[in-house]
Amino acid sequence: MENKKRPLILVSNDDGYRARGVHYLTKLLSGFADVVAVCPEGPQSGKSMALTVNEPLRITPLDSYKVEEPGVEWYTVNGTPVDCVKVSMHSILKDRRPDMVCTGINHGSNAAINVLYSGTMGAAFEGAAFDLPSIGFSLCDHSPEADFAPMMPYVEKIVRTVMEKGLPAGVALNVNAPKSENIKGMKQTVECKGHWSDEYKEYIDPYGRPFYWLSGTFVNEEPENPDTDQALLDAGYISIVPCGINRTYSGISENYFGD
Repeated sequence: MENKKRPLILVSNDDGYRARGVHYLTKLLSGFADVVAVCPEGPQSGKSMALTVNEPLRITPLDSYKVEEPGVEWYTVNGTPVDCVKVSMHSILKDRRPDMVCTGINHGSNAAINVLYSGTMGAAFEGAAFDLPSIGFSLCDHSPEADFAPMMPYVEKIVRTVMEKGLPAGVALNVNAPKSENIKGMKQTVECKGHWSDEYKEYIDPYGRPFYWLSGTFVNEEPENPDTDQALLDAGYISIVPCGINRTYSGISENYFGD
């Protein structure tokens, strides 16, 4: 019988290498693939596709880290999630191109407009920019002790499906799971229209100077639409939204600016 080479999956995240979600992901993937995990040294949430341009980047191998996950090589990078993917492709994996990029599992939702801010999805988009099938996974639970177990069978099915069928060039999947012990299923859908209100709270420091802390509430602008990622999450389903890295909008008429 022919020995098939195991696929290679590059894993990154924006919560840092110590986060619980990324270890659920690497442990699952290592069951059927070789895994190289390259994560930020610390939390990098909200970094989107930010790059480090004015500081040197350093790669630190973690040779004995999480030894209960055989088949996983661990590294940290003192930069953003996108830095992690870029230096992986140009240095760590320069001699073996990965078959896929998987990011997360993020602690917290990246549905709706959050996809624009997400470091998890920034890393997935960077994978797509390298023409690699790329998936960002998130769970709607910010707790450091979040329970990722209910979503893991769906994660495996999504990864195996993409591994078999591939994705269009320049497309990454934004996958979000509800905080629930009884997930009803998963569906492909579209991004919900929404925005954040009261995004910052004002406080006064001991010297009487104001400072601001990110807060806010997500406002669903189409609450009656049952076919969005936010609606599916609220109904107990995993949402899958295909997102393109080409952000050209074709709805403006050719003569908008005149002759």
